[in-house]
Formats: sequence, structure tokens, C-alpha cells
Amino acid sequence: MKKILVVDDDRTLRIALKRALEKMGYQVKQVSSGAEALEACMKNPPDLVVSDVMMPEMDGLEFCRRLRSTPSGQLMPFIFLSGRGELEDRIHGHSMGADDYLIKPVDPRELAAKIEAQLERTRRIHSLIVQLMHLNASSIGLEPTPQIATPEPVEVEIPQIDAEVAVTPIPLPLTPAEERVFWEVIQGLTNKEISNRLFISPRTVQTHLS
Repeated sequence: MKKILVVDDDRTLRIALKRALEKMGYQVKQVSSGAEALEACMKNPPDLVVSDVMMPEMDGLEFCRRLRSTPSGQLMPFIFLSGRGELEDRIHGHSMGADDYLIKPVDPRELAAKIEAQLERTRRIHSLIVQLMHLNASSIGLEPTPQIATPEPVEVEIPQIDAEVAVTPIPLPLTPAEERVFWEVIQGLTNKEISNRLFISPRTVQTHLS
């Protein structure tokens, strides 16, 4: 069961979102501020965050920015759900690291579709990274790192990569954080080497690749 963190200082809205998402089959935790949300993400990282923007103590923008600076939060799907819907607000939200930005009030069906799209995108990216990691491991004679099975892996045709030939970048629909991990993987680096270059722990690298 996927875990979703709902962040909003409006208690009535939090409860309504929690009930709606639980009916859709998600496990939901709710908090009322960015500070509480950041602490919750550090203790028990969710699979996705739905956050308001305007909140006391720490607003959603600062919460998102800080979350993206942590190892476990770099690739975490993040959706803003805010009453502030001007173009500049939406642009600012994306610039802080949000993957999507919805405006209140939102139809529960649209929110559900956006959540599932982000979770599916994450599954596909992780599946592709794992396949590339195994391809590179086999091409240079290394044993691939054991990984947790990914549901419904995406079949991707990938050409044989010569370990001594520089990889030419290709356009990918990835966030900056995902691109960093992706290009480190296809260069044939080990989890430890990736962790040293990106300043994160090897365990965190394996978590992103699982």
C-alpha cells in the first residue's frame, strides 16, 4: 500500500483529503505545517507528498526546498495543492522542486489521476535505472547489485554500451535530481561511487534504484 503525506493547516481539508485518499486504497498520514512534514519525511519517508503552500512555521515552498536537499527527498514525488493559482505562483512552486501544482478546490478524481501518474512515473524511472545498472554491470563483468522486484517492469530496448566509449546525453523526461542519478548509473559507476559523487549514502542510492 502506497504511503501519502498530506500537509495542510486547514484541519477540515486535511481530514477530507485523508478520507478520500484512503478510499482510493492509499495509506495516509496528515500534518499541519512544513516543519512537521519535514520531520515526518525524515522518520518515515512517504511514497508521495501532497502539500499546501501557505502554512505557519514553515510554508510549503520552504518545505519542498528543504526536502529536495535531503537524500531521501531528492526523488520523492511532490504535488502542491494550493489556493494560490496565479501563473507566478505555479512557476515558483515548480522552481522549488514540485512535480505538479493543483489549485483548490480540486476534483478528487483529478487529484487521484495526478497522484497515480506521479507514482507510475517513479516506477518507470526506477525500472529503467535498474535495467541500465544491470546492463552496465554485465558489460564490464561485474555482478549486478541485488534489487527488490519492481511491479510490472517496463520493457525498454537498450543498445549495448561500450564501457570505454563516452555516453552521449539524450533528452529524458526527468527532474534534475533524477538526471544526476541516471547519468551516474549509465556511466557504470557502483553504488559507492555514485554516493561519493552525489554526497549521499550507498544505501540511499540502492533505495532509489530498487
